[in-house]
Amino acid sequence: MTGQLRLLASVAARHLVGRRRQTIVAVSGVAVGVGFFLAVSAMMIGSQNDFIRTLIDAAPHIIISDELRSPPPQPGVSLYKGAAVKLRHYKVRNEVRGLKSWPEILRTVDALPGAIGSPSLSGAITLRSGGREEALTIVGVDPAIEEKVSTIQDQLRIGRLRDLESTQGGIIIGEEMARRLGLGVGDVVGATSASGKSRSLRIVGLFKRGQTQISSGFGYVLLREAQSLLGRPFIINRIGVRLADPYEAQPVSRRLEARYAYKAESWQERSADFLSLLVTRNVIMYSVVSAILLVASFGIYTVVSNSVSDKRRDIAIMRSMGFSERDLQLIFVFEGLALALIGIVAGWLLGYGLMAILESLKFPIAGEDQRLPLDRSARQYAIAAAASLLSGVIAAWLPARKAARVDPVDILRGAV
Repeated sequence: MTGQLRLLASVAARHLVGRRRQTIVAVSGVAVGVGFFLAVSAMMIGSQNDFIRTLIDAAPHIIISDELRSPPPQPGVSLYKGAAVKLRHYKVRNEVRGLKSWPEILRTVDALPGAIGSPSLSGAITLRSGGREEALTIVGVDPAIEEKVSTIQDQLRIGRLRDLESTQGGIIIGEEMARRLGLGVGDVVGATSASGKSRSLRIVGLFKRGQTQISSGFGYVLLREAQSLLGRPFIINRIGVRLADPYEAQPVSRRLEARYAYKAESWQERSADFLSLLVTRNVIMYSVVSAILLVASFGIYTVVSNSVSDKRRDIAIMRSMGFSERDLQLIFVFEGLALALIGIVAGWLLGYGLMAILESLKFPIAGEDQRLPLDRSARQYAIAAAASLLSGVIAAWLPARKAARVDPVDILRGAV
């Protein structure tokens, strides 16, 4: 059997060598298709992976807030549930905001393998400086823990998150807000909360301008400073959770929400709109690059089809010598397979070169030179090879069927 396949492969090789120009054109078409497939998919998948890494790293994987997805019914409604009773002149019960029994929630989170929970308290204040006022949402954090949960430290232009611990009344705000207030690091600014408490805060750091992960209307202070200024001692309204495996965020968040009733949002839920756009983007991208490979396979079809037409007499002789229909099909399928394999290897080299060129390019973004994020994993090479091989075999099999149906008696008699 092996000797027979070797014989069929040698016949296919002779056909390709005898039509060198068409063979080179077909191989070049496959190589260009594979090369540009690799370059385009490397850019698209690389940018997608970079975007997802940003989503995962920029904020906690899970955020437990003092909100409820399904608020409990009012006592009067619960008491007369399903009854034909109309209640009047009763006061709606208002829940006190904040996470109740938050130390217990935090212990549950920290008990998860590799998980870290960071408690925080946020609230609205007003900053005043030189007759100007700016509304700001302050977030009180524990810097030592928050550094392990989010990438706030990486977003700072000046200062460190730990400076909040060493400076009494320290605050970190965005560069844009500091510019509007005419302030810099070390300056003192007045702050007033909604409860009427006022105090002075000293700027110890500035967030980079244009950071999408951190709104320009946010500022960071120590947790105890936020509790004091907002008049909410020993209260927190958010716990950020970082997991060892970020892709476990959804099941873990569901378990935490089922246990404590508080809303627990995974990073996938917070970014659902963006992730759905990425799916659409991938469908478009793979449709376009697959079309490139499909066009390249027409070169294989043309070469094999011409070979079948030119070798009709040879095919008839081989049939009369005892070659089966399957043998003849395999000869021309081997031709397409050989063209696809050579084109794939050449396309890999071309794609590698194109990716090297793309990787060397720098683009000025937000005042910094940044490179294109590329996905150069073996997975992209495998996808390109599999798609090209499949299209090449199909393109060769179609004319190979025609060769197998040749009637040797008609050909040898001179009938067409």
